[in-house]
Amino acid sequence: QVQLVESGGGLVQAGGSLRLSCAASTSSINAMAWHRQAPGKQRELVALITISATNYADSVKGRFTISRDNAKNTGYLQMNSLRPEDTAVYYCASLNRGVWSWGRGTQVTVSS
Repeated sequence: QVQLVESGGGLVQAGGSLRLSCAASTSSINAMAWHRQAPGKQRELVALITISATNYADSVKGRFTISRDNAKNTGYLQMNSLRPEDTAVYYCASLNRGVWSWGRGTQVTVSS
C-alpha cells in the first residue's frame, strides 16, 4: 500500500489561499485525488488528476487547482478564494496498481 502524508492545512480568513501537499511513498501513481469531509457531512471528491485530465467538483471550479510533481512524488491542491464552507478535513488519495490508498488528512479552517 502507498503511504501518503498531507501537509499545508491551517486556519485562513475567507478570501485567502492555502496550498496542500501530498507526499507519496512511490512514484507509480496512476491518479491522485483530494477529498474533503466537513463535520456531519459525507466525504466528497474535490479534485482528481490522472495522466491526461483533471476534474473538479462544481463547488471549487475556478478556485482550486490540482497538480502533481512526478519527480518529487508529490501532489498539490492550490486553494484560492477560500470560503467558510470549504472548512473540512482534506484527504489525499492515490491510485496505484488498481488500489486506492489514503492519507490521514489535514484540517483546513476558513474563518468568515
